[in-house]
Amino acid sequence: MGKEIIKIQDLKREFTMGTETVHALKGISYSIEEGQFVTIMGSSGSGKSTMLNILGCLDQPTSGLYEIDGVAVKNLSRNQLATIRNEKIGFIFQSYNLLARTSAIENVELPLLYNSKVSTEERRERAIKALEMVGLGERLHHTPAQLSGGQQQRVAIARSLVNNPVMILADEATGNLDTRTSYEIMSLFQELNKKGITITFVTHEPDIATFSSRTIILKDGNIIKDYMNNDIQSAAAELAKLPKEDH
Repeated sequence: MGKEIIKIQDLKREFTMGTETVHALKGISYSIEEGQFVTIMGSSGSGKSTMLNILGCLDQPTSGLYEIDGVAVKNLSRNQLATIRNEKIGFIFQSYNLLARTSAIENVELPLLYNSKVSTEERRERAIKALEMVGLGERLHHTPAQLSGGQQQRVAIARSLVNNPVMILADEATGNLDTRTSYEIMSLFQELNKKGITITFVTHEPDIATFSSRTIILKDGNIIKDYMNNDIQSAAAELAKLPKEDH
């Protein structure tokens, strides 16, 4: 057993809609170990968005246990939750969420602005290192408008790494990208995972799951499958099989 990064036990989330109670999550349990690359899948209405929001400390469960890196989130204040989001989780969204008029390096520095323990020099150093890790060491001063969609997503990935989080949480992170760019980004996720970074990737795309080491499938608020992937595909190899683009 590796170190548990995520521990979930009998987790329920209910919403009241008018007179009805919607059971978005119906008492699910699982844990994620350090270094795993997990995809959480499910169609709309399966509970995966609710799961994502709870994993990201953006929402609290109605009942049950959620621990991240040994911290139970149940009774934390809003400020404590914000600290966990900032220091333990690296978020990556489908829409990149970059600041438009701001250079790549400044976008990556953002999460560290709230971290008083990090000096200006260290912040800059860590941002450069993160951008180098995602292959954008030459693009530090480009704004999002000067970058392709795939490059913008790389900036977002660098930003998620800069705080040295215990887990990267990706929400449909390849949803806006074409096949080639999706494979490039998945290849990058696989490289980061090889370095020991724990990744939880929420998606409805089955081909994305073939690149991860474990898949959890939700349906109607329950886990219907949770399996280790014995035949992990290499995104770099899939990328190499695509026909060459004409330039």
